Amino acid sequence: MSEWTWQWDASLYAGSARHYAAGRMAYPVALGEALRDELGLDGQGRLLDVGCGPGSLTLLLAPYFTEAVGVDADGDMLDVAAARADQVGVPNAVWRQLRAEELPGDLGTFQVVAFAQSFHWMDQALVAGLVRGMLAPSGAWVHVGATTHRGIEGIAELPHPRPPWDRIDELVARYLGPVRRAGQGVLPTGTRPGEEEVMRAAGYAGPTRLIVGGNEIEDRTVDDVVASVFSLSSSTPHLFGADRAAFEADLRDLLTDAADNGLFAEQRREIEAVVWR
Repeated sequence: MSEWTWQWDASLYAGSARHYAAGRMAYPVALGEALRDELGLDGQGRLLDVGCGPGSLTLLLAPYFTEAVGVDADGDMLDVAAARADQVGVPNAVWRQLRAEELPGDLGTFQVVAFAQSFHWMDQALVAGLVRGMLAPSGAWVHVGATTHRGIEGIAELPHPRPPWDRIDELVARYLGPVRRAGQGVLPTGTRPGEEEVMRAAGYAGPTRLIVGGNEIEDRTVDDVVASVFSLSSSTPHLFGADRAAFEADLRDLLTDAADNGLFAEQRREIEAVVWR
């Protein structure tokens, strides 16, 4: 924890919102159902989704609450989330541009506060303490851990070839260098670890772990995989600067050559929901 030197900045996901919505595989319905059953969700209470991005988890869980509030530091993400809510007919979701470190932000109290693929970007100890004061007496913190931009590696036969992720990673490194980029900084050792220690130190009890999904096969187009690459903090569009068009052209050439009539297939990964109280 003491060696963590990366600092958040507003360019972390700049330009990636529409790519994130299009390129990430959706959370399965089973995730919402598992949380409903574990937490006794009955359409009452309020949900707060912190670092909500384009609303992927917010919109899945909104029907189990009276109100769902999504907060994110990136305004473009919230614009996409609001448009998606309209498209899928979720009327009880509201959106606020806010960093997690700026909570509680006069948002009130919540039955569930969720973090989906987001907590590792935050000042974890600070945010854990802030959120504790926002939970209702019977409330719960839910951390959703998942890899939704790509599926499981393996040799099992699929209807179409898997995307050539190793070659995609090599292409990104050729343009951006071998050290993982993130906003204006780099992550030579990956994202921040130590969530469980932080949660226990902040006074949370648990965790309870729920595992859902996995093994489902999903077809992916060349466009889907391009969007997936641009959805990543390590290859978000702004990082390529003037070389973005050249990179995308090389990426599309690589994918077109590897695809089966424009199609890939991926086997979804399991998703873990970790509940703290």
